[in-house]
Amino acid sequence: MEVKEKESVVVRFSGDSGDGMQLAGNIFSTISATVGNSISTFPDYPADIRAPQGSLTGVSGFQVHIGASEVYTPGDLCDVLVAMNAAALKTQYRYAKPDAAIIIDTDSFGSKDLMKAQFQTEDFLGEMGIDPDRVIACPLTSMVKDALSSSGEGQLDAKSVLKCRNMFALGLVCWLFDRDLDIAFNFLREKFAKKPAVAEANIKVIQAGYDYGHNTHSSVANVCRIETKNKVPGRYMDITGNKATAYGFIAAAEKAGLKLYLGSYPITPATDVLHELSKHKSLGVITVQCEDEIAGCASAVGASFAGALAVTSTSGPGLCLKSEAMNLAVIMELPLVVLDVQRGGPATGLPTKSEQTDLLQALFGRNGESPMPVVAAASPTDCFEMAYAASKIALEHMTPVILLTDAFVANGSGAFRLPDLSTYPAIEPPYVPEDLRGSWTPYMRKEDGVRYWAVPGREGFEHILGGLEKDDKTGAISTNPENHDLMTRKRKAKIDAIPVPDIEVLGDKADADLLVVGFGGTYGHLRAAMDELRAKGKKIALAHFRYINPLPKNTAEVLQKYPKVVVAEQNMGQLAGWLRMKVNGFVPMQYNEVKGQPFRTSELVEAFTKILDKE
Repeated sequence: MEVKEKESVVVRFSGDSGDGMQLAGNIFSTISATVGNSISTFPDYPADIRAPQGSLTGVSGFQVHIGASEVYTPGDLCDVLVAMNAAALKTQYRYAKPDAAIIIDTDSFGSKDLMKAQFQTEDFLGEMGIDPDRVIACPLTSMVKDALSSSGEGQLDAKSVLKCRNMFALGLVCWLFDRDLDIAFNFLREKFAKKPAVAEANIKVIQAGYDYGHNTHSSVANVCRIETKNKVPGRYMDITGNKATAYGFIAAAEKAGLKLYLGSYPITPATDVLHELSKHKSLGVITVQCEDEIAGCASAVGASFAGALAVTSTSGPGLCLKSEAMNLAVIMELPLVVLDVQRGGPATGLPTKSEQTDLLQALFGRNGESPMPVVAAASPTDCFEMAYAASKIALEHMTPVILLTDAFVANGSGAFRLPDLSTYPAIEPPYVPEDLRGSWTPYMRKEDGVRYWAVPGREGFEHILGGLEKDDKTGAISTNPENHDLMTRKRKAKIDAIPVPDIEVLGDKADADLLVVGFGGTYGHLRAAMDELRAKGKKIALAHFRYINPLPKNTAEVLQKYPKVVVAEQNMGQLAGWLRMKVNGFVPMQYNEVKGQPFRTSELVEAFTKILDKE
């Protein structure tokens, strides 16, 4: 049988929340990352704890884009859609290309299933305008039952058997794309190490799905292989943004020679950071699941005072609650990293969806003049880099720092090359030198305006910090107007002086007709749109911000260089407003969406083309 090579492919797994679509997608992306393919994933799941089985609101999806060369997005539309039931087909077909192959479980398309999915007739394919020749229709549930009917000792119960359906679909997709099943087998044996019967049952079902594809030689889709190109030697893993963030904090603590402390309260979509860090006590990581968001942040402030790399994690509503304790860290000038995994708002809003609507809250959402560095991760793997960078800024400049990610990059994943920590810059906290014993006061500063850090336990450096303004020289409580003005200016000057990398311009940086500007998790889609337009002969460039406060020194130079500038963000214009405030005379065009979903590259291309063509 002929195996065709392709540059990239997009697969979307969909089914009920209990159908294991996230696991199937994760295993497929892990297999692909392990062999060196570039990947980008997008888990798309509902906020319902458990919607009624077969209902339209309970459908969970997982989209993965794998490429021979670098891919930047999970793809607008998929080449293969796995629909485990009628509701999945009804809601997810809009994400499929016109010629996409569609895999369905015919056992889940009975009359009751079609009724729950609000189909009007038994001819569901005709009703949706789907060509039957594009559909791989198989009695998936029945075949899973048959595959596990003779499991012997340790045979699974009926409910557990049905939970293996996702693995049959995975096996079929692995056949379609010539994937190595051994990687999946090893993954399952590790995941279910304490339940070997479950692991072996899932392995048996994956093999059955693979064999079904091999034996039927479906005419709907050809077997394809995505060969890796330009692979950098090293060890790779498929990593989510939340896990990469956790690893970045661990790496920073190791580099600084400090304990890592996380004070947190569970909140979607940030909770996985707490889960991951709690697994690493052997690395000196301390995690505390506190009673609320306020306690999570306040405990981290206490850990910072005690000399740890202190972190607190949350999402939008939790950032509101943490603001008072964050301000305490501002006036005490203590290092603290506040991780905000942005989600749809306001209030509870869209807790499982992604937005960039917390930027102005991160910049200004506290009382008084309370400047705070703000940085943002551009991709799942970049979460590692920016967690490390945020920790370095906090520890070396004695300030709380906000690290912005979002649900898209936090839950999504990419192929992560395990880093060599020896190549990362040193982290050197400003500990008070021994020769200041006896003359040191709490707000004594280095030449760069950063106050010295006296960790409790050093004789001769005992001190008290608190939320009331302190005298610049003595550290005693002060209500003197001139002193407050001086301390306010010193806190601001310290943040303004933090060195950050220059903003890099990609694409036609010398002569672009349009500069696209973005920040954070929109990088992949903006980069893909730029590349597509350049391939069509358009002159376009991209400037993507990861450091937002302070801004890079060359920000004004870059923004004022091009005849047209558009700021594209998943909010109503918060970055555009910040840039107008900081760059004199800068008035950009704006492209804004607040849909709880990532940008679509095709829509960006269309919008930017109109801007370029407009006189």
